Amino acid sequence: MGDPKKSRRKYSRPRHPWKKDRIEAEKVILKEYGLKNKREIWQMTAFLRAVSDQAKKLIAARGTQVERERELLIARLVRQGLIGQGSKLDDVLGLSLNSILERRLQTFVVRKGLAKTMNQARQFIVHTHILVNSKVVTRPSYLVLSAEEQQIAFHPQSVLSSADHPVRAAPAPAVVQPQKQEQKQGKSGGV
Repeated sequence: MGDPKKSRRKYSRPRHPWKKDRIEAEKVILKEYGLKNKREIWQMTAFLRAVSDQAKKLIAARGTQVERERELLIARLVRQGLIGQGSKLDDVLGLSLNSILERRLQTFVVRKGLAKTMNQARQFIVHTHILVNSKVVTRPSYLVLSAEEQQIAFHPQSVLSSADHPVRAAPAPAVVQPQKQEQKQGKSGGV
């Protein structure tokens, strides 16, 4: 049998823990993308750093094996939807953290209108209400492939699959009563 594989961290912590600019920037990202904690930011940053490092090495190197590795890297990133078809290796260096965070399943669920907020999208995913390519995915950080973008939907046995469910119902537009507005204008105009 053998020993199980030792699990290793897929991220590295910031070198200096108390930089105000970085902390404030991370807070904005946490709120915007509805992330659970900063570790999720660090994982995506580590992924971006690994891809960028690989691209830098391939730009500098020469040979037939290097050409093959370039094609494979570009094909992988096109399949993941991070760069467009026909992009060059220099375009890989232009990737940002936001472009990777936009490819997360949690973000796609909100953008497709299956959830109203990022936190609600996270809850739907973790509670097995979302299918990707006919498979239940319970990781909000799952990077959606280009081919899977149109195949994100509610699980058929999920309570949320019904369009009449109260959680899915669109909020009613706020109706302003004209009488109250006129009264307010009359009071402010006389002073």
